Amino acid sequence: MKNSNRRDQQAYKIRRARRAPGCCAIFPIRRGHITLNRESENRRAVTGSSKKSAWFVVAAVILAAAAAGAVYLHHLRRPLPPASAGPPPDIMSELPPGAPVVAYIDVAALRKLQDSPLAAMLGLAGTNPQEDREYQAFVRDTGFDYTRDLDVAAIAVWPSSLFTPDGGIGSNQVFAIADGRFDQAKIEAYALRTGKLTTHGTQAIYAVPGDPPISFSFLSPTRIEMTTGETLSIVAPAASGADSDAMRARIKRVAGAPIFAAARTDTLPKNFYDAFKNSPQLETLARSVKGLTLAGQPQGDRVDLALDAECDSLAHAGEIATLLDTFRMFGTVALSDPKTRRQMTREQAAFLTALASQVKVRHQDHWVRLTLAVTPKMLGLPNPTHADLR
Repeated sequence: MKNSNRRDQQAYKIRRARRAPGCCAIFPIRRGHITLNRESENRRAVTGSSKKSAWFVVAAVILAAAAAGAVYLHHLRRPLPPASAGPPPDIMSELPPGAPVVAYIDVAALRKLQDSPLAAMLGLAGTNPQEDREYQAFVRDTGFDYTRDLDVAAIAVWPSSLFTPDGGIGSNQVFAIADGRFDQAKIEAYALRTGKLTTHGTQAIYAVPGDPPISFSFLSPTRIEMTTGETLSIVAPAASGADSDAMRARIKRVAGAPIFAAARTDTLPKNFYDAFKNSPQLETLARSVKGLTLAGQPQGDRVDLALDAECDSLAHAGEIATLLDTFRMFGTVALSDPKTRRQMTREQAAFLTALASQVKVRHQDHWVRLTLAVTPKMLGLPNPTHADLR
């Protein structure tokens, strides 16, 4: 009996419970139960801690994604930085006010390009021998070669029709003013072979027939102004104050480049949108573009181009960027087909292949930007011949 009581005392440990106010008790607790209860409590504590950690990670990921999305949207809604901002060159102030399309080129800066055919860069060193002979004759008779004697030129255009397939200006009104080295006597004599001389006050105006006819006048020995038509006057509707302010803002975005252009698209010829009449969605996107700017910056032997399209909404800008990227990818595939390349000249194939593979598309806020580096190799043209003329 005593042994039995001793075993019971070993199996059970009598623990006196802590007294609560007004009571006391003695609780028998088995040692094994104490261990199991503590392990269960630990497991519950670990499980609860794991759940809290998991929820913390999920919450952190959600917050990080939200923050990244907010930063991305904030970035998208910021105005696209100008391609090459700067004050307009002084010669731009000589253009008639309110022109919906203006352009500027600093030929003197392009002459500094390293080992680069300037005539090819400007698109006038063609492969047609007849055209080349005609230009050589013009240089001999006038003493003027644009690759050598032209320094800067500013141009204003009032579009009323699409440009002709051969690169002609059609019925569009164009005004240009240029600085350079001119042999005034030779140029005037060349003009009077087929043209005529008129005067406006003390100003001598030379009108030369052609398609279209051209009129020009010397403002000084180093500056000449020229227009399409038989007079120097421009007949065009005046731009509103808002349109003029918008154009000045566009010009400032690119006027720091030696080659730049800016345009309002609300004055495009009506038949420009005819190409989209079978696709209402494309026509909507085309009409959503309210303005265009182009900047060209010489870098060594290449010219870096940036073309910006100003859209009426961020959504349309995103759709246009996506569409352009799609066209670029399809173009790359199409140009890899020998049958497609056989339908083009070597120069066209070289340029389009480089355009499809190298052009970059981005959009930000209401703007879509295309960037491309144009090199002599991309143009696929031989060494220039015009610059060698004397």
